[in-house]
Amino acid sequence: MMKLVRNSIGFGLIALAMTAPAWSQTVDVTAQVEINGQSNHASAKSAAAGDVVIWLTPTKRNVAAVAVKSSQGYTLVQKNKMFTPHLLVVPTGSSIDFPNLDPFFHNVFSLFNGKRFDLGLYEAHSHRAVEFDRDGISYIFCNIHPEMGAVVITLSTPYYGVSKADGAVVIHNVPAGNYQLNVWAENASNDTLNALGRSIDIGPQNTQLGVLYVKTTRDLMKQHKNKFGEEYPPTAKDPY
Repeated sequence: MMKLVRNSIGFGLIALAMTAPAWSQTVDVTAQVEINGQSNHASAKSAAAGDVVIWLTPTKRNVAAVAVKSSQGYTLVQKNKMFTPHLLVVPTGSSIDFPNLDPFFHNVFSLFNGKRFDLGLYEAHSHRAVEFDRDGISYIFCNIHPEMGAVVITLSTPYYGVSKADGAVVIHNVPAGNYQLNVWAENASNDTLNALGRSIDIGPQNTQLGVLYVKTTRDLMKQHKNKFGEEYPPTAKDPY
């Protein structure tokens, strides 16, 4: 910035050094996830530490809070009796397309605490879309094929990261400020995940979340019921 000042010989311009306010600085925040007390490096038999989602929600104390708007559509493909990708993190308000690329019928539904919907029975090579208009975790299943499952996480904050197979997580370009730390892992109980949450101040000298120990106690994808709250028919009855 240049400023006009008066000195002994008249007026002149001098340069003023400007220091960016603390809240305008951004940093990369890191964490390490360990599942059931072991990282993936520690034992080949340990649970995979990948696909754990960590996000930072700006609090009312945070002047850097931003509103996130969805600027693109997303796709959750049904192919070979699988959803791809298995995990999808999207901004709240996003539309997700569910194309059926199998040569038979599917019936996609979600009855959990995220977006609740039932797309009904629809045929091969057709598709239907859902707007995920609220924050939350949506577990997605097919009412015909019990082996199919996926997870959609909708967030109103852009500050999130997904762990790699070795448990490493990086959240990029986080402005300095106060945040609520949130953690999600597929087979961990709500009590376990809530216990990992906490208020945290992020800044140039505070960019590490440390090791997050996650205990898993279930296999939700194998234990879920159909959209009527009933057990699936035996696999032998599946015509596909």
